[in-house]
Amino acid sequence: MATDAMANGSIESPSLVANYLEAPPPPAAAAAATSYPQSRISLVNRCIDEPRAVDVAVIGGGLAGVLAGILIPAKVPNVRLKIYEKNRDFGGTWLENVYPGVRCDVPSHVYQATFSPNISWTDEFAKGVEIKDYWQATARKYGVYKYARFGRAVEDASWDPVTGQWRLTLRDVDTGEEELEKADVVLSAVGRFNAWKLPEYPGVKHYKGILRHASDYDPDFNPNGKRVAVIGNGASGIQLVTNLQKEVSHLDHYARNKTWITPSFGGDVRTLEPQPISEDLRKSFEDPDTYLKFRKELEAKYFRKFGAFFRGGKENQELREQFTGIMKERLAKKPELLDELVPDFAPNCRRPTPGPGYLEAITEDNVDYIKTPIKRFTEIGIETTDGVLREVDAVFCATGANVDMVHQFPVRANGHDLRDLWSQDGERGFPYTYLGLATPGFPNFFHVHGPHGTGASGTVPHAVEVQLTYFAKMVRKMSREGIKCMAPLSKATDEFVEYADAFFVTTVLSDNCSSWYNGGKPGGRIHGLWPGSAGHVTAVRREPRWEDWEYEYLSNTGNRFAWYFGNGWTSKEMDQNSDVTSYLRKPDDIDLRDLHESWWDLP
Repeated sequence: MATDAMANGSIESPSLVANYLEAPPPPAAAAAATSYPQSRISLVNRCIDEPRAVDVAVIGGGLAGVLAGILIPAKVPNVRLKIYEKNRDFGGTWLENVYPGVRCDVPSHVYQATFSPNISWTDEFAKGVEIKDYWQATARKYGVYKYARFGRAVEDASWDPVTGQWRLTLRDVDTGEEELEKADVVLSAVGRFNAWKLPEYPGVKHYKGILRHASDYDPDFNPNGKRVAVIGNGASGIQLVTNLQKEVSHLDHYARNKTWITPSFGGDVRTLEPQPISEDLRKSFEDPDTYLKFRKELEAKYFRKFGAFFRGGKENQELREQFTGIMKERLAKKPELLDELVPDFAPNCRRPTPGPGYLEAITEDNVDYIKTPIKRFTEIGIETTDGVLREVDAVFCATGANVDMVHQFPVRANGHDLRDLWSQDGERGFPYTYLGLATPGFPNFFHVHGPHGTGASGTVPHAVEVQLTYFAKMVRKMSREGIKCMAPLSKATDEFVEYADAFFVTTVLSDNCSSWYNGGKPGGRIHGLWPGSAGHVTAVRREPRWEDWEYEYLSNTGNRFAWYFGNGWTSKEMDQNSDVTSYLRKPDDIDLRDLHESWWDLP
């Protein structure tokens, strides 16, 4: 009778299926009488569209962590998500960096979630606090705060191959107490420049003035009338010098590297002064079509600049001539600085640095631009290798952070620590990954906006959203198909590295410069960018190449379909009130490109 019910589709509840599956086996005589093959496995009583619960841990609450908190729950049914953040709120670098002049060097309207645009940006290039406010507001809008565990720093991540879980050791940043959490999947969204530290110059501990890293700037510091030193001429150093110069009595600027100072990033010119978005323009954004047109035209420019990265190309040569001319014009007051600043390497070998007001600032009489290496710190100031001692009241180190992308905590699996593998003196010597997503031997540990995270073109939010969508597909596959863990194949990873090497040598990225693209090591492997354009990495990450991964399954039967296929049903078929023909629509509403492809729309 149960067989008849299954055949005519009249089963009305899962309990009937359970009764059928749990029925006693046929008598021995009957079994012997039938010639149908007998399987060594039994059916698992679950519907194919009933995914198992998966615990996902996100490490980091910056832009990538917030986007993970929005997209992963939306795209992965039955996921149990937690976001561990060492700070007391979301915001990442925009929460931590409060130094004078901190702001985005790309337009505000491209530095936002593609699905949650903000028509109320006040400035073309938002200040850090406005960016922080946006991402926190977006987190509130989509309910991300309920997943957050603030004030928790991850101290250790260790893979347990028996349970198929990561064991995360967390430290309460206030009390120092440690606790253990477990997760099936880890998304590492720790940020690219998260682990700053003060430079270890001789005598630095003896200096009695104010000593801070730019990422640890004291907003209560009053620079008025003080003698100040700024070490470093990366993005934060340039912004610090520009904004402190007008207030201090004297500024010593220690700049070890030459760098291209550009008028813009992507063609949108920045100025030192605020660039408020007019009330009329903001008012026009209230019309969705008008705002969408504005956004598309603005963001498209960041997808169209890829050609300027190729060695010997016309676009790159034009940039060299343009940047040199602009720098010469702005250094007119101290033309001798031009040779100290203009690099031998091509534009785009390092990330271009828009520096509105910077070149003008370093030509002022109260600024000394110092290329001589630092020998040591004393109690009262900094001594360079030529024996000159310069007294200063405060020193701000804009010396960056970890550009090698090596984690600051152990990530251990199968007898290896990811740090030992990736470190410059380690087994690989660079972040060894499959497509910038994961590393062989480290199952279910995925990198968000890490190595090869974005293309040389495009925008960061778009790239992170695409990457998280890829990870959502992986977690869905694991939860639906009874997969315990996944890791990329070594052969696929080696072939990706081989391709990346072949690509980057054709670009100026492999010029002899130090940048976060190559881990601060001239000639080092490029791992900071994707080997291709923004459109290229989007195409690659649209559909996972499942054949490039190795799997371990939950079922102990050795049959990969036993848990996945379950009892042969979908849960919709058992619900008499469900729409099992959702694929039927009005012909005019059907786009054949999407027909029968929606993962969430099954009979």
